[in-house]
Amino acid sequence: MNRESLLEATRSQMPARRWEHTLGVMSSAVALAKRYGADPERAELAALLHDYCKYWPIDEQRRVYAEEGLDPELLDYDPQLLHGPIAAEVVRKRHGIADEEVLDAIRYHTSGRENMTLLDKMVCLADYIEPGRDFPGVHIIREIADHSLERALIAGLDSTIRFLLDKGKKVYPLTLAARNALLEEAGRAGFGTK
Repeated sequence: MNRESLLEATRSQMPARRWEHTLGVMSSAVALAKRYGADPERAELAALLHDYCKYWPIDEQRRVYAEEGLDPELLDYDPQLLHGPIAAEVVRKRHGIADEEVLDAIRYHTSGRENMTLLDKMVCLADYIEPGRDFPGVHIIREIADHSLERALIAGLDSTIRFLLDKGKKVYPLTLAARNALLEEAGRAGFGTK
């Protein structure tokens, strides 16, 4: 499928405001790819498709999730986590996306994971820092992203974890594992977390 067809197929899956977000994630992912030496086209593709199924009804997401035989543990956590793994499977089947690294970046853009690839990090971080995002501390995460993907992602995950704790929600273990792995990685690179 060509780029224009994918753009239209994705745009049709979401309201206009989320499409603006998607365009922001795409531009942010491309900028991060250029800054950190990754393939901008793959970053743009993963960013384009990251929220593909986000606005499907939750019952439909749960149905597809079960049909695909995905990890049932995730169903015990916030339903906002479902759309990444579902999108990875749907775009593989509907649009012939076969690049496993692109699919993983889509799959884990909300939760993170241990041993995140460069592409995983860029799409996850781009989702946090795209220009339309406006939450407490986002400007700090953007500044950190100029120097370290790992430190910026730690700050982003910290923000997410604090939000979930403040709302009395459970934190998905993979998110905690991602944060811990990034702390170790940032430490090995000679960076603290502050």
